Amino acid sequence: MIPLTACGTAYAGEQPAPDSQSLHRTQASADDQSTTGAQSSAGGQSAPGTQTSPNDPTSDAGVNPIPDQAADVTAADKAIPTDRNGDPIDLSATGSRDNTPSVLSPAADGTVTYGTSNVTIDASHMADGYLSIAYHGTSPKVKIQITPPNGNTYTYDVTTPGSYEVFPLTCWSGSYRVGIYTNVVDNKYAAEYETSLDVSLDNEFAPFLYPNQLVWFTKDSAAVAAAQEVCKPANDDFDAISLIYDYVIHHMTYDWEKAEHVQSGYIPDVDEVLRTGKGICFDYAALLASMLRSQRIPTRMEIGYAGTAYHAWISTYIEEVGWVNGIIKFDGRNWQLMDPTLATTQSEDAYKDYIQAGDNYRTIYLY
Repeated sequence: MIPLTACGTAYAGEQPAPDSQSLHRTQASADDQSTTGAQSSAGGQSAPGTQTSPNDPTSDAGVNPIPDQAADVTAADKAIPTDRNGDPIDLSATGSRDNTPSVLSPAADGTVTYGTSNVTIDASHMADGYLSIAYHGTSPKVKIQITPPNGNTYTYDVTTPGSYEVFPLTCWSGSYRVGIYTNVVDNKYAAEYETSLDVSLDNEFAPFLYPNQLVWFTKDSAAVAAAQEVCKPANDDFDAISLIYDYVIHHMTYDWEKAEHVQSGYIPDVDEVLRTGKGICFDYAALLASMLRSQRIPTRMEIGYAGTAYHAWISTYIEEVGWVNGIIKFDGRNWQLMDPTLATTQSEDAYKDYIQAGDNYRTIYLY
């Protein structure tokens, strides 16, 4: 099982302190931190206009490069993908591992729903680790908050009004608090609907295999096709992770200009990231998570601190090992934490020195 700290419990009292260069997540911006509405009723639900104060632990939270450590490296500085024995993978070979994509498709079946005339929470697939939520009203700014058991509150922006969006339930079984809030004026919000949902996951890995709002891909995604091609030489999941990691690191370059100007509410388009070959930490992490999940490898996109910087990285589950924190590279003896953005902006030696101390990485949110 994932340790409780992975859901933010250990850091529930900490307030991220992102700077102006941060890659903004879907948390409410600084102008949106206070909301209006009212406390939920005894039944755990509230009607529009009642008072509420959603917890927004980060204001413009996001991802940026590790301060003062970025340095250009050439492709020759980057490691060749290796297998579980530390030997180079023969990229011209066809491996024994089945590289056929397996893309799970979220559905809003309408079997179990909650909400109002303006909001529908489709909870038909809570056991699969996700909710589908649609806002049908006219408010131009709508926020969704999901508070897992013993964890931090996750805040999302509604980006496609009138359509269902998928939100993961990443902190196991238990009671999740769900709220939808509409903008009233300035930074004031009203509670459109609130409820508590009892979640019982059928598969603890399901939330990290399905696509969701922040890690979105389909069977037709270019990222899925790329993962299939890249994993052709793989003999096992170890090889597949090494190959996908190596492909992304060689294909991508860090987009410093985007990091300077990215707006609050930004969500990666993994196919666009793949097409341009440029991105920020959030882009790297979403692309890697999409490719790995499409190859049946449970993958967490994690957001938290790398040193003092608010950052994003990847953790994967390997059956023989368990959860490996950070995208990994196996040198034949040791697993090493491999944040993909840092790996493209650091020399090999400087990077390994930085990641030796596990304290450099602290997870706050899982997606």
